[in-house]
Amino acid sequence: MISKKNRIAGEFALSEQAVVFHGDCLDLLEDIPDKSLQLIVTSPPYNIGKEYEKRTHLDVYLRQQAEVIAECARVLSPKGSICWQVGNYVDNGAIIPLDTVLYPIFAGLGLRMRNRIIWHFEHGLHCARRFSGRYETIIWFTKSDDYIFNLDAVRVPQKYPGKKYFKGPKTGQYSCNPLGKNPGDLWVIPNVKSNHVEKTGHPCQFPVELIERLVLSMTEPGDWVLDPFLGTGTSIIAAVRHERRGAGAEIQSKYVALSRQRIEQEMAGTLQTRPMTRPVYDPIEAGNSLTIAPWTKSDSKAQMVLLEKAERKQRYSVK
Repeated sequence: MISKKNRIAGEFALSEQAVVFHGDCLDLLEDIPDKSLQLIVTSPPYNIGKEYEKRTHLDVYLRQQAEVIAECARVLSPKGSICWQVGNYVDNGAIIPLDTVLYPIFAGLGLRMRNRIIWHFEHGLHCARRFSGRYETIIWFTKSDDYIFNLDAVRVPQKYPGKKYFKGPKTGQYSCNPLGKNPGDLWVIPNVKSNHVEKTGHPCQFPVELIERLVLSMTEPGDWVLDPFLGTGTSIIAAVRHERRGAGAEIQSKYVALSRQRIEQEMAGTLQTRPMTRPVYDPIEAGNSLTIAPWTKSDSKAQMVLLEKAERKQRYSVK
């Protein structure tokens, strides 16, 4: 049973529901008992020179990350999970995938990798000398082989729910799980850009629904979720929404205030977020006029559609 409901504490205690610590995450981790947290999920600074990070040499950055990861492993429950969401380090135009250089740190602590989840989104910065980046990765590690994983809580709709077995002892029976299918390790979730309902002033904010899937699948009600690099409070929001406890550290005062404000709104039921069940917006299907190129004549476009329909009809007609 979660106590002290609708309170946001500034210091960690196992009896709290939500903790927003203003300071370095290592100072917060010092106060957390061994093996007490079920899920640690974060999107750490990528060392690319954002306003809230100080760019350092990659080796120094990895040493700093290793110190935090070691402390996270200490406080992680034997059945717990660590999910580290990262992108690329850019060095004079060349990219270094951070998950590849962070992996040895986790493995060296005896953590076992369960998935390398690809988070795909359709909008972002446009590159001129390489293909524009449209994905980041979530590397998921567990402390043991006996870990919590609630697949039913995060199943997604079946593509062919009416499909049946066509041979064997189950011929004629439905072949799909009625609860839905496993979402797989490629997640298509819109990132938080200017027109996103969750957008704040933070330059690298991740969506609540991304963390909700991790919270629901890797924890039980009442469990603790920690985000060492809290940002706008998204991880705590996802935790308290589903009756978990959430804690995080943030060094920037303005983001501490923003986190508290958003968590308070979530506790009051007023925070606007994109629902987990909402399909990704398809502008063509929605009839958005901006999908029609202004340099394309409308009559020639209509003619092309008619030709395509006629071609399909001829190709698939049965004689």
